[in-house]
Parts: sequence; structure tokens; C-alpha cells
Amino acid sequence: MTSFSVSAPAAAAPVTRRAALPLTSLQKVLLPLGAVLFDVLFWNQEVGLNLSVYTLFVVGATLAGLPRRAAAWRSGYFRLMLGGTLVSVGCVLLLGSGAAKLACVASLLLLLGYVNQPHLKLLAFALLTSLTSAARVVPGLLPYLRLPSGGAGRWSRTRFYGRLLLMPLVVLGVFHLLFSMANPRYAALASAAFATVGEWLAALLPAISVPHLVFFLVGLVLTAGALVLVPVHFFLDRESRFGEFVRRQRDRVASFSVRNPNFRAQTFRSLDLRKEYLAALAVFGLVNVLLLVVNIIDINWIWLGFTPSPGFDLTQFVHEGTYVLILSILVAMGIVLWFFRRNLNFYAPGLRALRWGATVWVVQNAVLVVSVGLRNYYYITYTGLAYKRIGVYGFLLLTLFGLGTVLLKIWQRRSAYSLVRLNALAAYALLLLLALGNWEIWMVRYNLSPRFKAVDLGFLLEMPERVLPELAARQSVLNGMTRIVISSPGSYTEVNATPAEAQEAIKARVTGWVRNYPEYHSWQSWTYAEADAYERLKQ
Repeated sequence: MTSFSVSAPAAAAPVTRRAALPLTSLQKVLLPLGAVLFDVLFWNQEVGLNLSVYTLFVVGATLAGLPRRAAAWRSGYFRLMLGGTLVSVGCVLLLGSGAAKLACVASLLLLLGYVNQPHLKLLAFALLTSLTSAARVVPGLLPYLRLPSGGAGRWSRTRFYGRLLLMPLVVLGVFHLLFSMANPRYAALASAAFATVGEWLAALLPAISVPHLVFFLVGLVLTAGALVLVPVHFFLDRESRFGEFVRRQRDRVASFSVRNPNFRAQTFRSLDLRKEYLAALAVFGLVNVLLLVVNIIDINWIWLGFTPSPGFDLTQFVHEGTYVLILSILVAMGIVLWFFRRNLNFYAPGLRALRWGATVWVVQNAVLVVSVGLRNYYYITYTGLAYKRIGVYGFLLLTLFGLGTVLLKIWQRRSAYSLVRLNALAAYALLLLLALGNWEIWMVRYNLSPRFKAVDLGFLLEMPERVLPELAARQSVLNGMTRIVISSPGSYTEVNATPAEAQEAIKARVTGWVRNYPEYHSWQSWTYAEADAYERLKQ
């Protein structure tokens, strides 16, 4: 007889849970404190003092959690971002401009990225490291929200802590009743205190709403992402593969002695490097001749006594010409980077001629940058200042710096990684420079000068309120204007106004803001520039 034995069912495998992120005692205290601080500072408030206070809170908490011998203290990029964060915080307090707020947020994110991985150098990788760490924090904190599973040991522990916490409260209540019956003044003081707490709770409960609760949770998530750092090594591993200088490519040949052998049929023959050199030399030679002609025309036309003729379209001259010239400069930089990417940097027979041809091309592009700057200067001289016109000069400064780094690549065999690193630092320095400038005030002072006979007053009225004292002080200049444009926000139709109508529009804007400032501006959104403007306008 054949017997069949049935094995007992295997025990179910235990369900594994995601491990919670380890939190220090300081972080357990600062997380709820930061969420409450975020809610108090930003709920239904404009950005001003609150951004500075919250940024300093995050920076202080981060520095307090760093060990004395942490690698971040030895990182020059970390110290740079710490200084940039403090400078931008001061700019937010002083000016409250959009550039200052952007610089403050960007500096804080970069600072957290370098705290996470101090050996990083690329600003973009530091920013991505910071954002990736923040995205991983919330799943790591979710296990803290789970209720503990049942069990005799856990129940006895719960009862122990319950008695430990409730016993002082019971004793406090007993003594409160005894003192209330024995001392009438204590009873009156306690009654007043309880009444105040009751009024505060009665006022607080109606203020709690679903949007407010969601906002508080957002503040908790942002605080957790800033204070709890999850190590992210992905971008540091990618960056470790890059070098500052171009190396001779000795791999991809049919040999086991190289790092990346290639036994496939070779399409790149021994003379192809010379052909690539001849192509590069031809490109640099021909385009240098063409660019020389363009630069000679620009020097004779724009550099030496430019005066627009009657009916000359200055807008088309600046906008279309500037965009095309900037695009040509970027294409030129891309071509140089392409030819000097690999072994052409080590082609001894013609490297000197190639370098000088590329250098002349870069210098001629720098001359072209000056021509673009002059176009923008003439446009400002005849029409006034605006955000984009200031931005053009910022971009041209970065372009000149980028051309300088291209020269480093040509003569020092710098890699594309080195150029990206240097230009990212230059872009961050430009952001801090823009944050330090009181650009709106300067635009109002320049555009409302007697040299102009036309002004876009609608553009000036849409600026931040800190420019209103300048508008009020210079409204007499409008009497000499022949064309005053006032357009409504978001409208593309221009409405001409008389000087009296323009002055009345300024007066209405000033009166309305002075009346509403005490009601709609609290200490959370305070900035020195707006407070000073309000005090000046009240007089």
C-alpha cells in the first residue's frame, strides 16, 4: 500500500516593514517646532521677514547638528553657500526683491546639498542631491506614524508611562482645588487664566480648516526635508567619473590591456584625426574671416558715433539683432567645445595653429559681445530701463566669463566638466549680485528723468510698493513729457494719459497703499524698504 504524507503548511513569513529613519533627540524637538514656526510665519502672509527667520532657523539647526570634525566644514563650496545664504537673508530683510528671495531659497538648497555630500563640486548636482534627499525623507518618517502592535510587553509599558504622566496631573489638580478653596485671590487668578485659555481655544478652533491643515502638513514636510538629511551618493558617484582636464583616449582599441577594448571593425582610420584637424582649421579660418567683416561693420556703425535716423526701428534693431548675435556666440562656443573634446587636443603637428585660430575666434566673439552690449545701451538711452534690459547685461557678463573659460579649455586642455563647474559658480555669483541691487528704485529714477519725453508709467506703477516714494517725489517730471502710457496689468493695449491724469494715478496708488499697509502687512512680511517707504509717504 502506498501512503501519501501531507506536510504541515509552512508558517507565514513575517511581513517586513520599512525601517524608520533614525532621528536624533535634537531633530525630534526641531521637527514639530519648525512646522509650527512655518505655519506661524507663512500662513496668509507675504514673503519678507518670515523667509529670513525660517532660513536662519534651518541654517542654525543644520549647523547645530554637524559634528565638529564633519567634512562639510572643510568644503570651500559649503562655506561659500553658507556665506551666500547669510548675504541673501540680509538682502531679503533689506529689500525684499524677487532676486533676493530667489537667491535665498537657492542658496539654502545648495547649502543642504553640500551638507549631504561635502565632496561635490557641481552646483547642479548639489541642488539635485538636496531635492532627492528631501523626497526620500517623508517615506522614511512614515513608520513613526504607525501605532505599535499589540502585546503584553507593550501594554505593560504603555500602562507604566500612562501612570508616569497622569500621576503629576492628578496631584496638580488636587492641590489646585485645595489652594482655590483656601485662597480667594488664587481662585480669582486661576479663573481668569482659565477664561483666557478658553477664549484662545474658542478663537483657534474656528481658524482650523482643511486648507490650513494641509498648509501645516506642507510646512512639516518641508521642515523634515530640510532638517533630516538622507545620504544621496548617486550624483557624487557620477561626478567622480569626471576630470578637470581632457585626457588622451587610449581605450576602444583591439587590446585586452586597455580599459574599454573594442574588437569591432574600425571605421576611424589613422588619418581621420588629421582630417578632423583640417576640418576644424577650415571652420576657424573661414568663420574668422566672416566674423571679422561683421565686427568691422559693427565697430564703424555702432561703436563710433551711433545715431538712429528718423523712423529707425530701434526695437527691431535691439531685439532681433541681440537674439541672433547671442545665438551665434553660443553656437561658436559649442563648436569650439566639439573640436577640442578629445584627441585633437594632443595633435602635435597642427595643435598650435588650431589653438591660435580658435583663440582669435573667441576674441572676435568677445568683440561681438561688446557690440550687443552697445545695442542694449543705446536702447536704454533712448527708451529707458527695464528688467529684460538689465538681464541682457547679466547674460553678457556670463557670456564673457564663458568665453574666458573656453580659452582655458583651449590652452590648458580643460574638460567640459571644468567649464560647467566654473560657469555655474559665475551664475551663482551673478544671482547674488542681482540680489544686492535695488533695481526697481534705480529704474524709476532713470526713467523719470528730464532727458526722456515719453514714459511707460503703467510699468512703473506695477513695481513693488517700495518705489512709490520715488514716484511721488518725481511726478513733477511728468509735466514735461509728451507721451505717457498707462496700461492695465495684463493688457496689451496702450492708453495715453495727460500729465494731470498720470499724477492722479500716482496719487491714487500711493493713497491706497498707505491706507491698506497697516491692515494687510504684518510683522511676518516686514521688510526695511517697505517700512521705510510707508514712513516717508505718511509724511
